[in-house]
Formats: sequence, C-alpha cells, structure tokens
Amino acid sequence: MRTFALLFILALSQALAGPNLDFSAIETAPIQDGGRKKPFSTFATETVQILHGRASYSPKAATLRAQAERWNAMEIVTAMWLGDGALWREEPMLLLNYKPLKLEMGLDEKVKHFSHATLISNKVFLGKLNEVQTLRQRDPNAKLNREQQEVTQVANRMSLLESLLRGDAFAMVPNPQGGESRWATAPAATSMYPGEAGETVEAEFQALKTSYQNGDFEAEPFVKAVASLAPDKLPPAWLLELEHGYFALHPFRVAWILFAAACTFLLVTGAVRSRWPMSVGWLIVLVGLAFMIYGFAARILISGRAPVTNMYESVIWVAFGTIFFALIFAAIYRSKTFLLAACPLAVFALILADSQPTVLNPGIHPLVPVLRDNFWLTTHVLSITLSYAAFMLALGVAHMVLGNALIGRKSSPVLHNYLYRCIQIGVLLLGTGTILGGVWANYSWGRFWDWDPKETWALIAFLAYIFLLHGRIAGYWGGFGLAVGSVIGFMCVVMAWYGVNFVLGAGLHSYGFGTGGFGIVIAVVIAELLFTAAAVVRARMGLTSSSHTPA
Repeated sequence: MRTFALLFILALSQALAGPNLDFSAIETAPIQDGGRKKPFSTFATETVQILHGRASYSPKAATLRAQAERWNAMEIVTAMWLGDGALWREEPMLLLNYKPLKLEMGLDEKVKHFSHATLISNKVFLGKLNEVQTLRQRDPNAKLNREQQEVTQVANRMSLLESLLRGDAFAMVPNPQGGESRWATAPAATSMYPGEAGETVEAEFQALKTSYQNGDFEAEPFVKAVASLAPDKLPPAWLLELEHGYFALHPFRVAWILFAAACTFLLVTGAVRSRWPMSVGWLIVLVGLAFMIYGFAARILISGRAPVTNMYESVIWVAFGTIFFALIFAAIYRSKTFLLAACPLAVFALILADSQPTVLNPGIHPLVPVLRDNFWLTTHVLSITLSYAAFMLALGVAHMVLGNALIGRKSSPVLHNYLYRCIQIGVLLLGTGTILGGVWANYSWGRFWDWDPKETWALIAFLAYIFLLHGRIAGYWGGFGLAVGSVIGFMCVVMAWYGVNFVLGAGLHSYGFGTGGFGIVIAVVIAELLFTAAAVVRARMGLTSSSHTPA
C-alpha cells in the first residue's frame, strides 16, 4: 500500500511539473526581442504573459495534457518553437477580457481566453480590425477608443503567436555588425555566417528539434554552437544570469509576503508591553526592504536606468518609498504606528503589481527617446513618485484616524501630528518634482508648461495638499479634517498617476499610456470614499450626542 502511494505521488508530481525536460542549458541563452537582448527564460515568461495574461497555462488538447497538467512559460514557448504548431492554434489561450467586444463578436462573455482559430474566423473581429488598420493608415497618431485598443491588443497577441509558430520570434543568432542590428533565427544562420560556422548552427538546430520531438531534449550543443559565432557581440554571461535569477526569484513577491507577515506580527503582539515585538517587526520589514533593493538593483543593472519608467515600476517604487518613509518616521518617533500604516498599503500595491501583468507589465523594455536622459529621469520621476509614497503613508495614517472615529474612539494629537508630517514631506517632494518636470519639459519639448493633462493633474494634486496644510495651520480643521482631506487628496494623486495614463490617454506623456485595471481602481476609490463618509457621519453623531450630554 505504501509503495502504491509513493508511486501515485511521484506520478502526480511529474504530471504537475510539466513535460519534465531539462531547460537549464538554454534558460540563459541570449535572444533578441523587444529592442534588447535578454535570456531565453525572460523571453518565454514575457511572451506567455502577453498571450495569456499569466506565465503558465493548462492545455485543453488531449495530446498536450498527456504531457503535463499545467505548463510553465519555458515549456510552452519551447513547444511552440520546436513542436507541433497546429495544436497551439487550436488552444484557447489568447486573452480577450473586454466584455462589450466579446458580446459584439458573439462570444461567451464569461470566457476570458480563446484560440487563434476562433478569433481568425470571427467576421466581426476581422471587420473591426480592418477599421482600426484603415484609421491608422489615414492618421498614424489617431487616438483609439477603448474597443479599438482592445482589438489592437488581441490582434497583436495573434500576430505574436503566429511569429512563434513560424519561428520568426526566435532571433538567437547574433549579428556580426553588433549594436542594435537585427539578429537571425537559427535555421537562417548561414545568411549571416556563410560557411561551416553557420552550417553547424543550422545542423545543431535540427538536432535540437529532433531531440525535443523524441523526448530527450538536449540544448547544450546548440547553445554552444550559437555562442561560438560572435562571443564579443553577446551580452555578458553574468548579466544574463542576473536577469534569469531576478525573474526566477520574484523579489517583490517575497517582499510583500514579508511585509504582510510583519504587519500581522505587530498586530498580534500589540498588547505586549515590551520592545522586542517592535524589534522583530523592524527586522522582518528590513529583510523585505532588502529584497526590494535587490530587485531594483537588478533592474538598474539590466536596463542601465532608474527603475521608474512605466506603471509597474512606479507602483513598486511607491510601495518601496512608503515602507522607507515609515521606517524613517518609526525610528524618529519610536512608534510602530508608521509600519502598521505602511505595510498594508505596500502589500496591496505589490500584490497588484504581481498579479496584473497585462495591466502592469513587469518586463524591462528600452526607453522612448524623450526618457533617455538619466539625470532628469532620476531627479524628476523619482521625486514625483516618492511624493506619492509619502502621500500613501499619510493615507495609511489617515485610515487609523478615520478607523478610530468609526469605532467611536478619539485619535490622539500624536497621531494627527504623524499625519501632518507625512503630508509635509509629500508636498515638498511633489513641488520639487513638478518644478524639475518643467525644466525637463523645456529641455525636451522647448516649453516649461503647457497645461498637458499630466502637468495639470500634478498641479491639482499639489494644490489640494497645499490647501489641506494651510487649512490646518489656519485652524479651519484639526487632525480629523486632515485625515478626511488626505483621502480626498490621494484621489487626486490616483488621477494624476493612473487616470491620465489609463483613462484620459491624452497628452505628451504618451509613453506612460496603457489600458486595463479601471474596475479595480474604481472599486478602490468608491471604497475609500464610502469609508471616509461613514467615518465623517460617525464622528458627527458622536459630536452631537456629546453636546447633549449633561455636564
């Protein structure tokens, strides 16, 4: 019986592990994709996330399911490259999650993924795609509506799948000219390297394909043959290893788990009258912060720039800044309040970044020309995003003040002072960042200010917090009013941060535009406003009842 159980567990683990092939020799092999050279493992992960929305997939075809219950990115991309492409055209793995478009196409609105064969045969989809292409031909800069953006994204996924199945996407043979010259695919190696060296690569590729189809995948001879063509044109081996290790470790995922653990520990030990719970909580948070620092250092070394050039990077940077400021304030005031305020919000932000790859793309991509100035990129964007971090920490402290009001408890002036200090830091950084942005705009576009939507909303957010601080100084409101204003002020930040790029989609800051996540953001905004309104009503009820209480 025990032997049968062990055999069953072994068979189950093998089924869940995938086709059980050794990809170690090819994981760090360089491939040219998206304007840069990256490890094959990174290419595989990013590709499957674009196609499917996740880096793994459970096949529906019996032939594929016989090999594995769930395939990881390396297994999927290698199968498309070396296996039977016809099977993957029938697999419902292409993401289409926009309900109005699905209804117009006559598809089930509850289903999120469809096969290439289903989409390519849908006349409604093809008609809409033709409309977008015609519009783009007339005006390459024409603004697309939400449906047209979704049609374009689905068409891009279909095109990417086709390039994978044809083999065009696997540019692994380095160009002898170096630089950004286009690399070749392995079957066309002799086009760049006529003679024995190119013929060897082509022969090794055929051997690689045969070995994969026979189930005894052996990639090392092929990888070595390609590497021997032009070793000086390949990225450094250490950099490829670093990138492979970074994406394999998921340091920002580890960080949010540690932050959640620290917050839980501090809450559980809240009644303990000793300094050791605070010390342990500090230690856990510092370890999480160390993982984030490793993640940022890796991205900087890989990309050669500050890690704040897209929405994904700005979200994880704001989470980092929130924890960083919380640690500084906690050290100054010797209070765990800041960690309890910061950790839940940082965890929420990092979970969003980790779980929404189609909205917050974690890939590392080349910069658009306007961003290729590391000095201004570092000073302006880091200042702005760090101000968001300070305001997020203020939001966390404001939640404590409003939460106390909801349960009928009066917050201490100390907590109000904490909130005031957080907002001051945020205003200083946002004002500095906005001024630096004007200087950079003059340097790049020839004008300091032009009421671009991004500029306008940055100014609105800045004025909202200035108004909040001045009202407190003038005595128009106290700590509770400051908490209410912090929530409203952060809604302005959300608009400047997310709304301009993902909702308005207008202005010169087009390099930050994207789609998706609207439902999540709206749900969070509504929840925040309802929470604040409930706290205000409860506080007013408390004031009314206390005013009628006999002395």
